[in-house]
Amino acid sequence: MFGATSLPFVGLTLAGDGTWSARFWERTAPRTYPSTWCGSVRVVGESLRVHYNPALAPPPRPTKAQIRTVSAWGEECQADLARLRVGIIGNGSVGGFVAESVVRTGIEDVSLMDFDVIEEHNLDRLNYATRDDIGRLKVETLHAYLRPRATAENCRIDPIAAAVYEEEAFRKALDCDVLFSCVDRPWGRHVLNFIAYAHLIPVVDGGIMVRRNRQRKLAAADWRAHIATVGRPCLQCLGQYDAGLVQTEREGNLDDPRYIERLPDDHPLKSRENVFAFSMSCAGQQMLQMLDMTISPLDQPNPGSQRYHFVGGYMEEATYGTCNPECLFPSQIARGDSSGIVVTGRRPPQRRDGDGQIDLAVHRP
Repeated sequence: MFGATSLPFVGLTLAGDGTWSARFWERTAPRTYPSTWCGSVRVVGESLRVHYNPALAPPPRPTKAQIRTVSAWGEECQADLARLRVGIIGNGSVGGFVAESVVRTGIEDVSLMDFDVIEEHNLDRLNYATRDDIGRLKVETLHAYLRPRATAENCRIDPIAAAVYEEEAFRKALDCDVLFSCVDRPWGRHVLNFIAYAHLIPVVDGGIMVRRNRQRKLAAADWRAHIATVGRPCLQCLGQYDAGLVQTEREGNLDDPRYIERLPDDHPLKSRENVFAFSMSCAGQQMLQMLDMTISPLDQPNPGSQRYHFVGGYMEEATYGTCNPECLFPSQIARGDSSGIVVTGRRPPQRRDGDGQIDLAVHRP
């Protein structure tokens, strides 16, 4: 097998109770293929099931701080949740709320990913930052905020000061069991979309859109949450990003104020308005989507794509379905690194205005 593919050989075993175990054989020398047991096997479909090798990933004991959490769904579900490897991509207002929810729930292995710094205009939306944090990296500030709030005895938080489309950060994301998409740029969402199908890592995504009328009064505030994974529509088919803008961002135009100024007033890239409460609600919906997928209460793991309208105060009927027939991503399912598609690249240089100051034209919510 190694001679034909140059890849390790993986063997899977299904036990009578429906759990999977796995081990792989990797060539270490000529005619030498020692076996290694896998710590976990991730089964992706309508729900997310991770089967753990108890010798390598023993179930953690609930702490006293988790009594109310465990009482909601029991110790078995809590043990499975706690051992998930969760990545939070984008540490703005939504990402900050998601991150706090994750560590308070007792999840032990969390990766934070963001390259941006905290600015004064972020302070009305970031739950974890104060004026003393202006100028600090969001990922470092959030990491310090989360440490004393984690309820697990051994919570490992990995702060990664990079974008998910940068190669090192991309590889870190592939180590996760589930990813939260808390970014508002097309390139990051495109990368996460690819990961959801080619690498079989579910992506919990959400977004907020705020619109004012000609009198500059609030006319609409909508937020949505959904999961991109096998058997569900991808982020592109859901309309969460414009594939045509991915190359535009790669070229650095989305950080060019002149490019942004030329866009129509109602263009999504000009929609910077956001409110603390809106971010909190959007993050809550994303967290509930993840819990539905992993806990599967009463065997209902898929609540569908959900959209809430603040103006009018109503939730749309959930939508289901699959990708459009012409969509690329279903053809990439489980292809991983063999897909031949390169989604990573170098971070575009930040443009500077006439005073020499960095001007980030579009900010995370």
